[in-house]
Amino acid sequence: MEAWAKDQGVAGSMITFLADTRCELTKALDMVLDHPGPMGVLGNPRSKRFAIYAEDGVIKHMAVSEAPDDPAGDADPSASCVEAMLEAI
Repeated sequence: MEAWAKDQGVAGSMITFLADTRCELTKALDMVLDHPGPMGVLGNPRSKRFAIYAEDGVIKHMAVSEAPDDPAGDADPSASCVEAMLEAI
C-alpha cells in the first residue's frame, strides 16, 4: 500500500490507503464484486471500485463506480474519483 501511495503522489499526506486482504471490510460494506463478468477474468471476488470520506471513523460520504453494464466501473470510474469526492464533501 505504501508503494501505491508513493506512486500516486500522496505518500505522507492525509490520504490513507488500506488493504483488506480477507475482504472483511469489503463484505461489511457490501462492496464485494462478484459479478460473473469480472469474476471470469479475475477469478476471486474483489472489491467494487469505491471511495469513502470519513471523519473520526464515521463515514460521511461513500461513492461507488458501477453500472448495470459495467459492474467493475472500468468504463466510468468518475463517481469514486477525487473530483467527485471533493465535490461531495
